[in-house]
Amino acid sequence: MICKPDHMSQGKGIFLTHDVDALPLDELLVVQEYLNEPYLIDGLKFDMRVYVLVMSSDPLKIFVHKEGLVRFATQAYRPVDLKDNKDFLSNMFIHLTNYALNKDNKDFKQARSIDDTAGHKRSITSLWKHLGDKSPQVLQGIHDIVIKTMLSI
Repeated sequence: MICKPDHMSQGKGIFLTHDVDALPLDELLVVQEYLNEPYLIDGLKFDMRVYVLVMSSDPLKIFVHKEGLVRFATQAYRPVDLKDNKDFLSNMFIHLTNYALNKDNKDFKQARSIDDTAGHKRSITSLWKHLGDKSPQVLQGIHDIVIKTMLSI
């Protein structure tokens, strides 16, 4: 499980655990199942920042910006195992994509342009190029999630 304090940001206070009984009872946490075999790029975990503008809810008017961010962890990922030691589980450069955390890693590389495919903080344009033929499918899935989220509200 990945555990995130409800009152912190930028990767602070996040930890991984296998043991539900080890969770602190005096702290509010968001706890979710840790995706152990995520889709990786260059052996690294990543996440996307997609920017959405909601102009109105009735009628529903939503705009998804064509550009966004892709943030990468700075150390190669491997699936978590129950036998892993605490050093591996606490190495957030492997498990988290937060820029505030990873920019301090000696391995962090800044993207040099919108098309750069080597930096740890890239444009979403570079992701679409990497995904190639799969890009329209992924983008449609993002649009579907945005619409369904708004409809549920």
